[in-house]
Amino acid sequence: MPKKLHYTIAIVGAGSAGLSVAARLLRESKALHGSVVLLDPQTKHYYQPLWTLVGGGVVSKETTERSQQSLIPKGADWIQEAVEEFNPEVNRFVTKAGTVIQYEILVVAAGIQVDWERIKGLKECIGRDGVCSNYDYRYVDSTWKSIRQFRGGNAIFTQPNTPIKCGGAPQKIMYLADDAFRQAGVRSKSNIIFASGNASIFAVPKYAAALNRVIERKDIVTKYQLDLISIDSVRKEAVFEHVVTKDRETLRYDMIHVVPPMSSPDFIRNSPLAGAAGWTEVDKHTLQHLRFKNVFALGDCSNLPTSKTGAAIRKQAPVAVQNIISLLAGQPLAARYDGYTSCPLVTGYNRLILAEFDYDLTPQETFPFDQSKERYSMYMLKKNLLPKMYWHGMLKGRM
Repeated sequence: MPKKLHYTIAIVGAGSAGLSVAARLLRESKALHGSVVLLDPQTKHYYQPLWTLVGGGVVSKETTERSQQSLIPKGADWIQEAVEEFNPEVNRFVTKAGTVIQYEILVVAAGIQVDWERIKGLKECIGRDGVCSNYDYRYVDSTWKSIRQFRGGNAIFTQPNTPIKCGGAPQKIMYLADDAFRQAGVRSKSNIIFASGNASIFAVPKYAAALNRVIERKDIVTKYQLDLISIDSVRKEAVFEHVVTKDRETLRYDMIHVVPPMSSPDFIRNSPLAGAAGWTEVDKHTLQHLRFKNVFALGDCSNLPTSKTGAAIRKQAPVAVQNIISLLAGQPLAARYDGYTSCPLVTGYNRLILAEFDYDLTPQETFPFDQSKERYSMYMLKKNLLPKMYWHGMLKGRM
């Protein structure tokens, strides 16, 4: 017989968003202790923003890992199972193990699905022979190995034409690789290519202008609106398709850093919670579902029209929590999210542009100086301060 459980608040996903919401709820309300459950099958939790610096040889990947159990806030239950099916019409969902969870309020914070298999040939060669990626703990070491072993030729860095987590990461590792190639004395024999499915380097004009200057200084070749669709690791050839014309272009590589396409998790996309594009469909200001009023969503699995970053979640979580508490109390949802997100754009060793902006792509900068300029101080912020803020502040519901 399947287990049947009831909780006041059920949170699907114990990543950045799920843990932040759980911790904040339990800090706000003692009455919720014992009434909050997190659903997540993962035993490990990773601070993924540091994987750029792991791939660049600056930090070890082990520093980015914690046990999931150590992060579950006191007062919350953790069910280590994956969700199979949502039934929001009757306020319940079922896990793959058959557990039935009944809830009063559902929070969907399930992250994003990484679709490695959508690039033909990638799964067979990822992590070896110069094919690398910072987008998985299993493969991130292969990036630094590929950079160290590079002796010249074509170094390609890709970005898909899908939403991805941390939209700036595909270019950050490219700038670090350029520095590393120069230090190794092989840059003059190298051709660095940025092949992106997007139409430009960055969506916000202020930061795009600064990044285009970096690209010019580093002599990087840009090829926009190109999606990687297959890799032939024997021939060392990568095939790209133009997102508009569908014309194909084959590029030979000596090293290729691949960012795979990403999508809404299947169990969300195939559920009543999904909108037309497959993401959990919520109001972009209140984070409340458009059709199921006791459902909220935030983070990468939501349809919020902003970059999918941890910094965005840090601003979304308090809005979600305040509106959940208001809903429980029968009060109007007053808290609002303005689309704030941040992208710390590493432009080389010891240099960083700190992009911060809202739904309107208007800069919303924290510091009293021009953040579009490359700065050592902002690099140290990313390397040393932001991880501490994440582990000891954000995930604890303190900030």
